[in-house]
Amino acid sequence: MSLATDVAAAVCLLLGAFFSFSAGVGVVRFDNLLARVHVVAKPQVLGMLLLLTGVALRLQDQGTVAMLVLVAIFQLMTSPVAAHMVGSAGLRTDKVGPELRTVDDDSR
Repeated sequence: MSLATDVAAAVCLLLGAFFSFSAGVGVVRFDNLLARVHVVAKPQVLGMLLLLTGVALRLQDQGTVAMLVLVAIFQLMTSPVAAHMVGSAGLRTDKVGPELRTVDDDSR
């Protein structure tokens, strides 16, 4: 391990922790469903990818890095779908206020 990889791993881990923490604070602070879905989907994924990068830089084992890449790929595949499904369910069950609803006139 060199000093440069240790510093890069530490920076990635700290930034990943910050983004994950900011996602948690956003869930508590935001008041409507769509804002909460956004804050859970976007910074949380970036935080997790930074954390995985930091761990991969720190460990540098090929088997572990391959597993971390698989975790990152599955996270990137499932997080947008989950956020979309939660938002759609909120719209269907009237958990989103009328001020946030829009009507697409082209769909009629």
